[in-house]
Amino acid sequence: MKAAVIGGGSWGSAMALHLGRRGIPVNLWIREPEVLAEARRKRVNRVFLPGFVFPPSVVFCDDIQEAARGAAVTFIAVPSHYCRPVYRRLAPVVTRRGIIVSLTKGFEEKTLKRMSQVMSETFSGPRHPRLAVLSGPSFAREVAAGLPTAVVVASRYPAAAARVQNLLSGLSFRVYTSRDVAGVELGGAAKNVIAIAAGIAEALDAGNNAKASLITRGLAEITRLGIRLGARRETFFGLAGIGDLIVTCTGELSRNRHLGYALGRGRSLAAIVAETNQVAEGVGTTLSIHRLAVKHGIEMPICEQIYRVLYRDKKPKQAIIDLMSRTLKKE
Repeated sequence: MKAAVIGGGSWGSAMALHLGRRGIPVNLWIREPEVLAEARRKRVNRVFLPGFVFPPSVVFCDDIQEAARGAAVTFIAVPSHYCRPVYRRLAPVVTRRGIIVSLTKGFEEKTLKRMSQVMSETFSGPRHPRLAVLSGPSFAREVAAGLPTAVVVASRYPAAAARVQNLLSGLSFRVYTSRDVAGVELGGAAKNVIAIAAGIAEALDAGNNAKASLITRGLAEITRLGIRLGARRETFFGLAGIGDLIVTCTGELSRNRHLGYALGRGRSLAAIVAETNQVAEGVGTTLSIHRLAVKHGIEMPICEQIYRVLYRDKKPKQAIIDLMSRTLKKE
């Protein structure tokens, strides 16, 4: 079986590395010319995933259609704001027999659609492939290092989910299946907003009690929105919900937690974003979650405060004060 990975960032590179170690021929499409050139010369990606060498079964590509052509399973690991153009470029080479797996954790900002919804629009017609989404607590560096990881793949097509499960699962990487595409996607995206809040709390020395409270009440917010959007409640108590939320709010490798920490220390969002080559999806996701909450009338106080910090120049300390002084209520 041949696989393809579209996106040479940290997560796409880690997925290609994992597939290659399993002996699966995989084409990795890398957008950045300098990253691609070094990968071809030295079989490394020092920009996005330093310290790891790709096995011989990984082939590096500059042509996105050639990378995906003939692949039984194609994994797409690009930031959400690039997804629709990437899907359009892939559309001519996808087939009904193929499986497309989204690894992206975010929304399309203009339409507020999840990536599976954007894929359904883009890959419509007689050549429509089977679509799936993958999420869970999975830092790229830990996957690349072969540390034990468990994730969930969701699809409307159980056979497609099972095929991805069998393709990826091994001693270091365990995959569960689900039919709740909406819940898996929403959990994977929304947890980044709560992770920004957790980073802010840490920077302000709010303590472990505060972080635990943010995770717990953040999960309640995500679940409320998810159910309104058609997701299953139980999904948010699994790997794509509480599992991903915990690791993103507490892990040292969390980009969104680090972004929140920098905000809590008084740095501006523009300065933080300018100094990194990695995308913190939580910034755009915060705006999307805010708009979805307003549209559907869902109360999401933590996400609302992060929106005000990021987009309304609210002071992080005042955001915590306002959360703690809200009207008292039952849990």
